[in-house]
Amino acid sequence: MNYSQLLIVVSTLLALCSPLVYASSILKGEAKPHRITRLVILATTMITTFSLFARHDTVAIWLAGVSFLQATFIFLLSLKYGWGGWSRLDIFCMFVASVGIVLWQTTSNPGFGLYASILADFFGMVPTLVKTYKHPETEDWRFFAIDTVAGMLSLCAITLWSIGTAAFPAYIFAINLAIAVLALRRLNKSQLTDQQRKGSL
Repeated sequence: MNYSQLLIVVSTLLALCSPLVYASSILKGEAKPHRITRLVILATTMITTFSLFARHDTVAIWLAGVSFLQATFIFLLSLKYGWGGWSRLDIFCMFVASVGIVLWQTTSNPGFGLYASILADFFGMVPTLVKTYKHPETEDWRFFAIDTVAGMLSLCAITLWSIGTAAFPAYIFAINLAIAVLALRRLNKSQLTDQQRKGSL
């Protein structure tokens, strides 16, 4: 196993473990996933899994299948413990994400399909970005930090650099880093609250 393959393995393991951290936080009441985000992720992982199954893929199907099961579990948790779903922003983001998914599945251009899938994922993540900015206490920064590292390792594993090979891992790195930073503000808020409480004594 060479260095690049090792990075890919570690990145994949991190991506598989991070939803377990998130599910634990949800069940403990430490995180409130946004339903639109989880629905879009469920849709994209489902499409990927069934596409690989239809092509009789025997390698990537396992990772995709596990990701689909994890996405299903977190989406189901979001129905009970989650946040949002019917605001104007939610509906708009769901619409644009749906358009991106349709373009991704119908285009014959692999490059365009990649950008369409990123578009779908990004607009699926927008409600979580907005929610975390306004209410950082509703997300677990550790979940997004793990995926940030996974994205960074995927970037480092690239041996032949191009926009096509770097676009998706770079996007995964950037979007998760942004949410992790926003979610970390919950720690600052709790510290300020503790200081204010001590100051009032």
